[in-house]
Amino acid sequence: MGKSAGGAYAAAGVDYDALDRFKRACQVAGRQTLPALSFHQLSEPAGVRGESAYLVEADDCFIAHVEEGLGTKNTVADEMARANGFRGYHAIGIDTVACIVNDMITCGALPAVVAMHAGVGSSNWFDVAHRGEDLAAGFAEGCRLAGAAWGGGETPMLKGVVEPDGIVLAGSAWGFIRPKTHRIKGDVQPGDSMIFLRSSGVHANGLTLCRKIADAQPDRYLTRLSDGMTLGESLLAPTTIYAPLIRDCQQEGIALRYAINVTGHGWRKMMRLDAPLCYRVDEPGVVSSLFEFLVGKADMTPEDAYGTFNMGVGFVVIVRPTDERRVLDLAQSAGLSAWKGGVVLDSPQGRRVDVPSLKISFLSDALQVRG
Repeated sequence: MGKSAGGAYAAAGVDYDALDRFKRACQVAGRQTLPALSFHQLSEPAGVRGESAYLVEADDCFIAHVEEGLGTKNTVADEMARANGFRGYHAIGIDTVACIVNDMITCGALPAVVAMHAGVGSSNWFDVAHRGEDLAAGFAEGCRLAGAAWGGGETPMLKGVVEPDGIVLAGSAWGFIRPKTHRIKGDVQPGDSMIFLRSSGVHANGLTLCRKIADAQPDRYLTRLSDGMTLGESLLAPTTIYAPLIRDCQQEGIALRYAINVTGHGWRKMMRLDAPLCYRVDEPGVVSSLFEFLVGKADMTPEDAYGTFNMGVGFVVIVRPTDERRVLDLAQSAGLSAWKGGVVLDSPQGRRVDVPSLKISFLSDALQVRG
């Protein structure tokens, strides 16, 4: 399976190939600015461009930075508020933090400070009862769950760019890897174990397609799923924050070999490293009623579904087989549902993700994120 993965998402207006071309161009251009780091007595470690977090190296630590945006999930909260008064912005605040810090921890950095960027089409956005207060409370809760402080932010008024009743939510964070041996470098080897951590739902990825599906239903976001939840309520489940597990593994001296935040590109993200390895998924996990509904209504093939959504797997850590049980126990202690999802194999033909039980294979050309 090659670049056709994610076809339903492209049809909804999101072309990852185009986005990835721009990201690769940015990486190439960005390398030309590296001499500026020497003034600050910093350097860029090899292999960080194309990863989920950017690192610079100091004498005694690595400093990590992430800039990330929520996407369009908050529009679901707006629709639900109009439909039945459902208050979804506390969850949206958590989501905004989660999309940032879940990227940061993939390199082993623990977030120290998170900032919010909230661009509105009109200052009237903040006049709607409870909305701003719920967003602020949720953002603070997300920071607490991540073990970070909320350090500030920016609230630009972007009339003519953002819809009058719209808001564009994003943010940034910086954190540390200290000691340097806690860095997750991607030194994956054949035989390593893949530990899957369950997602709480769609998280913040694939919402453009979810919104298109909702628009086609007679009851829209009030459509009932097989578990009794409405579509809107299920979509607004706050994103799980996985930072506590990374912290606990470090405190227990467990060396994590790689970590993947399963967001854009779905399960294709598992082959983010350049190494010629096969990530064979033996236990893909149970698919929730939400994903069954979305996949069915969009008439998605298995390749399309798993190449777009997280399908119940929000985060993956790769460990040595000897550390597998300890990581599973720590995940349980942190309140996370986790299981051994698969194993890493040698792949002389190049990078790939294989899910034999679903007859899915993603080949290397389905994920090109490095410039």
